[in-house]
Amino acid sequence: MGKFEIKKTKSGKCKFDLKASNGQVILSSQSYKSITGCHNGINSVKVNAKDDQRYDRKTAKDGSPYFNLKAKNGQIIGTSEMYSNTSGMENGIASVKKNAAGATIEHK
Repeated sequence: MGKFEIKKTKSGKCKFDLKASNGQVILSSQSYKSITGCHNGINSVKVNAKDDQRYDRKTAKDGSPYFNLKAKNGQIIGTSEMYSNTSGMENGIASVKKNAAGATIEHK
């Protein structure tokens, strides 16, 4: 089962990472001003992760594929790591879909 890890940033804000059962980070959030905002972001990931239309597949300047998970309003709620190929990115999307809904939440 996956888990969301909430961490404080150096600037005092908080962010979360969604980790797969093997501990690999599969999605990272923006920084939030409050823990409440961070929890709202996690809830949005849980709601939107299952919908393939919410994934914006992108290519970085160096050619590396990655994706953003967007809320219904179009706001980015999480960004993946960079992948070496498109199939790796698609596996990452599948992992978010599989792990997000039942993921536990931990505060680091």
